[in-house]
Amino acid sequence: MSTTAPVQPVVAPDRPATVRPESRWRVTARSVGVGLGYGVLGVVLLVAAVTILVPRLAGAVPLTVLSGSMEPTLPVGSLVVVRPVDPADVRIGDVVTYLPNPDDPTAITHRVTGITHRTDGGVTFTTQGDANGAPDLPVQDFQVRARVWYVVHHLGHVNSAVNVDDRHVGVVLVAGGFFVWAGSLWYRAGRSRRAAAAVAVSAGGDHGPVELAEQGPVRHP
Repeated sequence: MSTTAPVQPVVAPDRPATVRPESRWRVTARSVGVGLGYGVLGVVLLVAAVTILVPRLAGAVPLTVLSGSMEPTLPVGSLVVVRPVDPADVRIGDVVTYLPNPDDPTAITHRVTGITHRTDGGVTFTTQGDANGAPDLPVQDFQVRARVWYVVHHLGHVNSAVNVDDRHVGVVLVAGGFFVWAGSLWYRAGRSRRAAAAVAVSAGGDHGPVELAEQGPVRHP
């Protein structure tokens, strides 16, 4: 008697995934490198924001602390961002920036310790560095230019490096460098993800069913 049995697909047995140790090491090292790259990029963008972007948007000016007269509040090398201030709004305890000499752009940033209202309607300020033992010479209201907004320690040297003669050119170049660097990191990260996916596929293999080619009925005696 002849019978016809249905044809069943033959499933290939599972094969253990084999990944060479050096492949795993390369993927892990690449992932760590990408993570570190993103971390460094985040720090760089933060530095760019506090030294360039935020001051420009707020009409502020970044200055570098060059002396220790305001330590420990403003250590040497700190970045001090100051904003223009109306002398009438200055209060005792504020840290202000003033120009001691009208023909000298060198500014002094010290704390206000006293305020005297003159008979002519003007104001004279007494200022002193936190680390100094004596006050400065009297500061007139027209000498006061700004008040300290915020301080970032150790970033003053970065500001000095960017503060070239043509600051606008320096800002454009630095910002452009940041964007180029960010683009290169994102590009390398994409390549790393694709490479890792390729390694995973190569290691896992194809475990799907293996179909038999079309054939006639199977006859059993």
